[in-house]
Amino acid sequence: MTDVAIALGSNLGDSRTILAQALTQLHECPSITVVRTSSLYKTAPVGPPQPDYLNACAILDTHLEPLELLHILQRVEQSFGRVRDKRWGPRTLDLDLLLFSDRILITDELEIPHPRMGDRAFVLVPLAEIAGHWIDPVSQRAIADLVRHVDPDGVRRLDDA
Repeated sequence: MTDVAIALGSNLGDSRTILAQALTQLHECPSITVVRTSSLYKTAPVGPPQPDYLNACAILDTHLEPLELLHILQRVEQSFGRVRDKRWGPRTLDLDLLLFSDRILITDELEIPHPRMGDRAFVLVPLAEIAGHWIDPVSQRAIADLVRHVDPDGVRRLDDA
């Protein structure tokens, strides 16, 4: 099994339910086990004016290869009506593959680690909650260290929001 980190986000529809159901769908895949999930975070959107997001991260175990997992994540997004028509626009569900063990992969379809992960507090804050010790294979820095270098304003644990 390989440890994988993903980010989840939603700002259209019943986001709390969508994120929970997406995790259930992933866990029901025979080759994926959801190991840990972060708290939910209410976050300010990036991009055009739109509602706030609910974001979280999860650690998965899988036997899949990165592109196989990416395609499953995309199918789960589509099952919740995800439409990719506007960059950084609102969405029912966004699933991003952040880390795949200690692998570095760059293809036309997928880049691991996620290329903008280190700049996004809405990713790093929930990821640090469940995997602060994980070493980013590009920077060779722990997630707990990376999160100290982003501005967490606009990222609030849902219980605190």
